[in-house]
Amino acid sequence: MSAPSPNKIPVHDMDATKKRIHPRFTDGFYQRIRLFSMYFLLALFLILPWIKYDGRQAIWFDVPSQHYYIFGMTLFPQDFFFVAAGFIIAAFMLFMVTVYAGRVWCGYACPQTIWTHLFQHVEKWVIGDRNKRIKFDKEPNSASKIAKKLLIYFIWFVMSVFTATTFVSYVAGTSLMYSSWQSIAGIPFPDWPTWVWVSMFIFTFATYANAAYMREFMCVYICPYGRFQSVMFDKDTLIVSYDYNRGEPRGPRKKGTNPEELGDCIDCTMCVQVCPTGIDIRDGLQVECIQCAACVDACNEVMDKVGYPRGLIRYTTERQLVENEQSRYLRPRLFAYLLLLSVLIGVVAYALFDRVPLQIDVRGDRNQLSSMNAEGQIVNSYIIKVTNKTQAAHEYVLSITAPEGFTLKTRFESIPLNAGESYDMPVSVAADPKFIEQNEVPVTFNVDSKDGTYHASRTNVFTSQTK
Repeated sequence: MSAPSPNKIPVHDMDATKKRIHPRFTDGFYQRIRLFSMYFLLALFLILPWIKYDGRQAIWFDVPSQHYYIFGMTLFPQDFFFVAAGFIIAAFMLFMVTVYAGRVWCGYACPQTIWTHLFQHVEKWVIGDRNKRIKFDKEPNSASKIAKKLLIYFIWFVMSVFTATTFVSYVAGTSLMYSSWQSIAGIPFPDWPTWVWVSMFIFTFATYANAAYMREFMCVYICPYGRFQSVMFDKDTLIVSYDYNRGEPRGPRKKGTNPEELGDCIDCTMCVQVCPTGIDIRDGLQVECIQCAACVDACNEVMDKVGYPRGLIRYTTERQLVENEQSRYLRPRLFAYLLLLSVLIGVVAYALFDRVPLQIDVRGDRNQLSSMNAEGQIVNSYIIKVTNKTQAAHEYVLSITAPEGFTLKTRFESIPLNAGESYDMPVSVAADPKFIEQNEVPVTFNVDSKDGTYHASRTNVFTSQTK
């Protein structure tokens, strides 16, 4: 490899000819952080559907009924603003973290990374370490090899099904997923709706395909994050990089010696063996690098053994490594992201706290236009939809705010609604023509809970024109 440019870290092109990768599992400071992060997020994913809040699944995206429960908050399709805002905030947080610390999401928290790591551990448990797995792939088929493969495939399948079941539980609910059973020919069988079966198949297949076969190809060739990350990097972004000036020229040597013509890299290839995407970090910055820092821990371990200083491969920045200058951690781009995030979070938080968990929608009854009743009053008909967005039952009362002479006529004195329930109620507003001074009069419909806790209103038009 030629010497790097004095103005930048070398960048290596992608290699589309890689064979199946069997990484060596290593230990170290960053790997302990990585394992804690991955297993914490995995445990969170598995546990959250089982958490109850106020007698209901705490996080439940009940798509069939269009109710979305997040602890004490109930969202409806018309509250999509909050969902969209949440994704936007998450995206900008990811951008900000990337500007500061590179692709730490990919290496420490991405579901693709977590499940691939789990599936590879199954191979290690059944077959053995890296060398045994490579040798196993090259062996001709035999009864023993087929049996081990079938065992691996079966464990992968069980893990995929369990993953899919947990994922669908966020939508269908744990009560349906784990308590709905029937007997077919004396064999217990889940009694799930068709859409649940379809979802189970899709997520089982996706999990199995991604973690068992796609693996690093998902990160390198399909996931867009690896593509646009280069646009977000700057000279002060933390990256995993090889110190070319210190390590080159590389070469093996006897323990305890350090020939003057050689750098600190002993060319042990441990950094390549532990890489989950199979790259050689010594070739420069590569889009395949997910910054898991496995090469950092492996190289530090080797440096300790040969008596050289740690940090031949390390988290660093281009400004530090190439220009030998102090990194600028506080820079305009970070402040811009922080400011934008603060504004977005502030707006969403205000909207959430200011949100009244009661909604009223008013629409004119298309089947019955303005008419004249027997008393000579002009009557307008409406459909009032009241939605109880709380997680408790309430009783609501309707009223209107209108000019003198306008009267609300309803079928019921009050509307009892259960948690998350909606009700369409036909009502009418009657007015004496002598009180109507214009063709269209604004009328405000009010809905109040009987305990006085919640209030909502919506204005519509009363028209005096009849057939």
